[in-house]
Amino acid sequence: DNSRPLAWIFDRCSGKGKSKETAIGILPADDAIDRTGIEDQVSASDMAKLLEVDVEGWRKELEMIEEHYAKFGDRLPAALKAQLAALKARLG
Repeated sequence: DNSRPLAWIFDRCSGKGKSKETAIGILPADDAIDRTGIEDQVSASDMAKLLEVDVEGWRKELEMIEEHYAKFGDRLPAALKAQLAALKARLG
């Protein structure tokens, strides 16, 4: 059943879903997604790996985003610049 991640999203919308704050935003806690019936296919360590934030990968992504944003010059909305700067600061 592929609705399990959706269940977490709906739980979050109603303030119940277990989560963790990360540099890129809120992600499900390692045990937040119900694996009933698929434990033999997706282990707890698999879930931890899936929900891990690849900081180095995101730093490389930041470089590409900055390159793309540069194309817009003065027309880039300040809110996008601010979000990118905040993400960069959170990634360290």
